[in-house]
Amino acid sequence: MAAKQGSLKATITVAMSNYLEAGSIVAGAGGLTLWMEYLNLNDAKLGLLGALSANGFGSAIGAFLGGILVDKFGRKFIYKYDLLVYMLGILLIMFSFNFPMLLVGYVVTGIAVGAAIPAAWTYIAEEAPKGERAARVGWGQFAWSIGPAITLFLSVLLAPLGLLGSRIIFAQLFVVALITWIMQQQINESTIWTEEKEKSRREVGKQDVSWKQLFTVKANLKAIVLLIGIYVFWNLVAGVMGYFMPYIYETVGGLSASQANLLQGFLWTLTVAATYFVFIKLGDRVNRKLLYGVGAGMGIAAWLVLTFGGMGMFELFTFVVLWGIAAGFGAQAFYGLWAGELFHTRYRAKAQGFIFALARIAVGLISLVVPLMITSLGFQAAGMIMIGFLVIAAVVGLIMAPETRGKSLEEIQEDRYGSVEERQREARN
Repeated sequence: MAAKQGSLKATITVAMSNYLEAGSIVAGAGGLTLWMEYLNLNDAKLGLLGALSANGFGSAIGAFLGGILVDKFGRKFIYKYDLLVYMLGILLIMFSFNFPMLLVGYVVTGIAVGAAIPAAWTYIAEEAPKGERAARVGWGQFAWSIGPAITLFLSVLLAPLGLLGSRIIFAQLFVVALITWIMQQQINESTIWTEEKEKSRREVGKQDVSWKQLFTVKANLKAIVLLIGIYVFWNLVAGVMGYFMPYIYETVGGLSASQANLLQGFLWTLTVAATYFVFIKLGDRVNRKLLYGVGAGMGIAAWLVLTFGGMGMFELFTFVVLWGIAAGFGAQAFYGLWAGELFHTRYRAKAQGFIFALARIAVGLISLVVPLMITSLGFQAAGMIMIGFLVIAAVVGLIMAPETRGKSLEEIQEDRYGSVEERQREARN
């Protein structure tokens, strides 16, 4: 029986793609030192794993292609095949016995999770009631946060098993992916996409949206600048943390693998709580620029403490509390919300695929040099670079953040793009 359109069940079913992406990133991070020892990996190979994985270029390729496919064939289309590819990648990682096999597994998994992300954020926004859009998008962020929390706590629990424990964690992701794939076959297509596709056929004779329109239509360009400013720069920091933070705790802070994973698991638990109690509960009721500003400020404060306060337990705990809470209603949650709201339906998934791909390419590039940067420049220099990225994201968001509470997507669309006739005229130009 198909899930009712606009239902919370459909939202959570789609949001599980976020659980699987974040879980796959952190599963690799949690067992990073184990893979290093087992396969005798150097800094270059370590950086390559991060760069080509779900945290970097693999995900970027998937997001770029996924955005195009989702706008052309529908939001539900991607769910027919995507998690089958994901499960293949997970199986390769689970049974890896050499570096090439592990690397291919990371790339395949990365492509699959990247392809699903534009579909997930788009579908959730389009199917949400207009007075609950932040809350519904928040469930996507909630699933994103719960994946790493569970994965890291499993890493602690299974630590005595060594590399076998890491393989079991990937097996857990395989099982969740299988269940999610079965559930995703039951959802309906996005009503807004279906209606817009019919309108487009009548208006422009079945022509597809060009890439030129994505960058020449004024409303699109304004939204792209905002979303790149807040998400790409914030994600440079979050991407490094998602993959390398346990490694940093161990190599810079001197913690054991279990201590590092436990600390990071606590951080993600705080993010889960903040997502629910702040973003889901308040995102449709409180001024969004205020919420964004508070989250951005807490994130900057967290990195100031970590960078200049040393790596003692008090500083680490303060960092985890500040960043963990801030991430629950920070740039990623607002990216998911604004990326769904600010683009016309005909551009929505393609635009998200492009921006998400850009964010992952940026993370992939920085992942190539993070271990070397920490070794050669020292952690404080690396931390100052991270703070710089966060300041850029904060300033862009505070200057450009829109206030769209209580409006339907159609109302926002008309505010930003004008009437059908105006949109056609601008697209032709």
